[in-house]
Amino acid sequence: MIKKALYLVLFAALIISCGGGDDYTYVPTGPELPGNGSGDGEEDPTITDEELLDLTQETTFKYFWDFADADSGGARERYHPNDPGNSEGVVTTGGTGFGIMAILVGIERGFVTRADGVERMSNLLDFLEHADRFHGAWPHWINGSTGTVIPFSDMDDGGDLVETAFLAQGLICVKEYFKNGSDAEQVLAQQADDLWKGVEWDWYTQNQNVLYWHWSPNHGFDIGLQLKGYNEVLITYILAAASPDFGIAKEIYSKGWASSGGIQSANTQYGYPLLVKHNGNEQFGGPLFWAHYSYLGLDPRNLSDDYVNFWDVNVNHAKINYEYCVANPGFFQDYGEDCWGLTASYSRNNDGSIGYNAHSPSNDTGVISPTAAISSIPYTPEESLDAMHYFYKNRDDLLGPAGFYDAFSPEYDWVAEAYLAIDQGPQIIMIENHRTGLLWNLFMANEDVQAGLTRLGF
Repeated sequence: MIKKALYLVLFAALIISCGGGDDYTYVPTGPELPGNGSGDGEEDPTITDEELLDLTQETTFKYFWDFADADSGGARERYHPNDPGNSEGVVTTGGTGFGIMAILVGIERGFVTRADGVERMSNLLDFLEHADRFHGAWPHWINGSTGTVIPFSDMDDGGDLVETAFLAQGLICVKEYFKNGSDAEQVLAQQADDLWKGVEWDWYTQNQNVLYWHWSPNHGFDIGLQLKGYNEVLITYILAAASPDFGIAKEIYSKGWASSGGIQSANTQYGYPLLVKHNGNEQFGGPLFWAHYSYLGLDPRNLSDDYVNFWDVNVNHAKINYEYCVANPGFFQDYGEDCWGLTASYSRNNDGSIGYNAHSPSNDTGVISPTAAISSIPYTPEESLDAMHYFYKNRDDLLGPAGFYDAFSPEYDWVAEAYLAIDQGPQIIMIENHRTGLLWNLFMANEDVQAGLTRLGF
């Protein structure tokens, strides 16, 4: 079992797993798909890199717009096109943060009007303002109709500081995007600013030199999961330090997240230094979402603390993942230069049904997750585009109504015809960061974020 940093990812396997046997067949109804190829491998479709990036962003955007929760406008935890009632009304806090950022991309790209985007986000922020919070932190899952907590597990029925950080990252981008706009937009910007600043980050330390992931009014801090790197939670410490009313000291970051320098690694794989100790994955690095979630707004370019340069960490992480798939020690069909990417996603159970797994080179089951390569495009632009062209070539199997499906396995001729918010969001966002730097520029322009980074010695 992967250790603490992947506690929720692996526990989700019990919660998210559902029956297999998907028989949904996608008939394209969105953007016109360039090329004359059938997608069955007999004839290569013709599409330029820019057209492919446009197509991926526009179809993925639909997850957060067309298939959002009907009542709140927040991001649904999952969407199964052949079973649309699956988990209906379950809003994911972190995925909603990703969705907010995706809507900003949608406005910039002309997928929706600015007015429609403002209206959707105004309704969503009103929902978040009245939803259950626990010392300022939102729960992992929220009922989209009532705003009440939906327990993620028996004891996880309160605040989730990491999911809250992912949401706050999006709220800060909203603040910066609309702060100089119309009167209504400035109201929205202020509301977003007030919401994230209400999180009591320092309270989640229990007066210790570390942040804790969960607190519940029924179970307190009984889960006991400390936020220590290296994993996906760096953004939590950045925002905790950035908070003007509930901020943390550098010592909490240094002794907690960085383990007083113990986070550093001298390990090298395929000629690339890992630089940090990936929790439970110290040889090849963890699932690739670790290089994505904290860096949707937080710009890793030139981002260094007392221990490491995070751009180098992420580039090397992605390249090791790529090189592992090219080497293909498991001899899985189609793995190679244009079919790669291991991360947490839906997965194929041994009986062929759909489940969930935190795929990585140390936990390779022959399942490729498109979000892994697509969302890594700032770090591996050529390799990611090669993978996207492979996904597009096989679009009859892999492209659905909300972008590329969550996971597939050529080895087992299997596709998870389903989506997860936390996998779709990074694709549209990181593609935009690669193309224009939009979300990186917004987040890094925030004066509180800059104060937090300074406080932590970045």
